[in-house]
Amino acid sequence: MPTRQSGTIVKSKNHDLARGLRIFFSAMVALALAVLWATSVRAEQKIIKSHGISTFGELKYPADFPYFDYVNPDAPKGGEFSTWGFGTFDSLTPYILKGNAATLSTAFFDTLMTGNLDEPDAMYGLVAETIEYPEDRSWAIFHMRPEAKFSDGTPVRAEDVVFSFEVLRDKGSPTYKVLFKDFENVEALDDLTVKFTFAADAIKRELPMTAAGIPIFSKAYYATRDFAESTLEPPLGSGAYELLSVDAGRSVAYKRRDDYWARDLPVNVGQNNFDVIKVEYFADYTAAFEAFKGGAYSYREEFLSKLWATGYDFPAIQKGWVIKEELPDGNPAGTQGFWFNLRRPQLQDPLVRQAISMAFNFEWSNKSLFYGIYTRTDSFWENSDMQAEGMPSEAELALLEPLRADIPESVFTEPAFVPAVSNPDKVSDRKLLRRAGKLLDQAGWTVGYDGFRYNDKGQKLTIEILNDGPSFERIINPFVENLKRLGVNAVYTRVDAAQAQDREKNFDFDVTTRRYSMSETPGIELRGIFGTSTADLKGSNNISGVKNPAVDSLIKTIEGAKSREKLTTAVKALDRVLRAMHIWVPQWYKPSHTIAYYDMFERPYTDTPPKTSLGELSIWWYNPEKAAALKAAGAFQ
Repeated sequence: MPTRQSGTIVKSKNHDLARGLRIFFSAMVALALAVLWATSVRAEQKIIKSHGISTFGELKYPADFPYFDYVNPDAPKGGEFSTWGFGTFDSLTPYILKGNAATLSTAFFDTLMTGNLDEPDAMYGLVAETIEYPEDRSWAIFHMRPEAKFSDGTPVRAEDVVFSFEVLRDKGSPTYKVLFKDFENVEALDDLTVKFTFAADAIKRELPMTAAGIPIFSKAYYATRDFAESTLEPPLGSGAYELLSVDAGRSVAYKRRDDYWARDLPVNVGQNNFDVIKVEYFADYTAAFEAFKGGAYSYREEFLSKLWATGYDFPAIQKGWVIKEELPDGNPAGTQGFWFNLRRPQLQDPLVRQAISMAFNFEWSNKSLFYGIYTRTDSFWENSDMQAEGMPSEAELALLEPLRADIPESVFTEPAFVPAVSNPDKVSDRKLLRRAGKLLDQAGWTVGYDGFRYNDKGQKLTIEILNDGPSFERIINPFVENLKRLGVNAVYTRVDAAQAQDREKNFDFDVTTRRYSMSETPGIELRGIFGTSTADLKGSNNISGVKNPAVDSLIKTIEGAKSREKLTTAVKALDRVLRAMHIWVPQWYKPSHTIAYYDMFERPYTDTPPKTSLGELSIWWYNPEKAAALKAAGAFQ
């Protein structure tokens, strides 16, 4: 019996072993077949090698294009272009959190590819001659030009691109970690070939273009310097301009490089025409305008309606020295408003935010302060076909319904939110303030014995509006007074530009003013403005601190849209949700550029600029005869 038992046990073990081996070999065969299938799929994928890339695969310019349509290929080089900057600066390092970088300090650096002014979603080869990628965009290989050089004459190589990616990810502004989160690997295949591999589960539509836009730093240069530290030392780059002079906080000037390696490439023909580009800094808007009138700088885009309506009659205009123009703006209107900091406890209730919004009387401001120049902003994509209107379409609902638990119910029951219209003849619209008061009552903030509102914990409803310029005082003060009438302990705090930048970087504010220029092809940048992953990253563009899974989901849908139609639908859905969340008090816009400049510049267009920009820094040029005539007439200080 023991022998039979022993034999039975041995037989059982042999049986299990045989069965296990069959399962193992079956699994290995299945794995081999899977690998062969995956390899076959990859092999079947079309590999695209091109001089450019676009979001949806269509390029306007062929491989042999000589220059962009909107430039003058024979534009002369020379002269100086000067403009102004607000506040101050203490750094020439624009890619880190520390310091306040000087305007245009990105001009030192080239990128693998570059965009243009009449295609909002296309890039063409700069440091990279061509890009290679599969149809699913799971990776991208850039073939670099051997002639690319830094300003010290050293060559730009693939290892510099890898270093640039790694140093931005590890030491750059925290937002780069978010931007690069779907980059699985970056490697130099040889001196002139760099490969970006993207995460398998990533939405890949824009990732090759994100890679193409990384500024390229010299690995050797930063071997003895800490990239994370701000500095006024002129950085080593491979771009068209290098530093001419710097007066910390006052002015910065860049000079065109005569030895710029890429000056004759098609993407640069007719561009980078000024020998010098200079930025004069002013802490006060009025002081900057007075300096322009006196000829301290040569170009100004006017953003203050009162000045545009009443201030541009000074002698230099009367004498014909200064040209005043209004040109169409083909971009979506700037997303400008008073932004709430949702990280603050008293501002976490959307009813409170909506009530505060109702205290801003735009109609009175436009009539009394803006000379009727502006139109109220409703949408984050104002003045574009991506703006949500009316009730959601069936296509929008298909995106919104699965996210319903995280979306305000009003998105489904009411038209896209539009700010209430106030009485334009009275700064305080009592009827509207009564409606706002009911919202605050509903939110649990009731009026106390002293006229201010308190919650059930006895805490006073207090908000601080942060501002760094005197030109906004005339707008903010009536807003504050209306809030006080509403029972809100509203405080207006004016700080200098450096303090404002520091407080905004650290989210140390209740309400602040911010303007974003939204892309015609929104995508990955929306993570930085509205994504949960950036809400707590200091220095991020998610100024309100939006944390909402529905918003994150819609951003992913936008990033992955396969057509312009689907992109537009998804953006409308996101716009609708954000507006219902009341994360801001929308301000105003005008669909035009209002500019003034001393009559010594020429440009390749007359009344209609390229779609995405005036191109004043890139495609205008200097007329020395006109400049000499102005100087002889005494136009400049």
